[in-house]
Amino acid sequence: MGYIYLASPYSHASARIRCERYWAALQKAADIMATGQSVFCPIAHSHPISEHVASPLAHSFDFWMRMDLPLLYKAEALWVYQLDGWEESKGVAKEVAEALKHDITTKYLPKQESP
Repeated sequence: MGYIYLASPYSHASARIRCERYWAALQKAADIMATGQSVFCPIAHSHPISEHVASPLAHSFDFWMRMDLPLLYKAEALWVYQLDGWEESKGVAKEVAEALKHDITTKYLPKQESP
């Protein structure tokens, strides 16, 4: 049984928006897990770790792509959580391009509006 790689936007000049995106990704990953499916959420995994990596590279696009893409290549599917900013996200664009290149099924999950 494989796992879902859950992509979502993260980078932003505002720390508040990065934090909001982190919490939204955590919630979506939890929702998916509640259905019994395995999921890897790079934002949930990497956001807390990035604060403990001493290298300035820990905040670079290339650093995180080197960490995350090997996990995408092993995933059964890529699910893109369409949080605000997903269409402009360099990381999401790279993950989608790599999924297409490696014939990884891609699904788009609309952002859920607050009630």
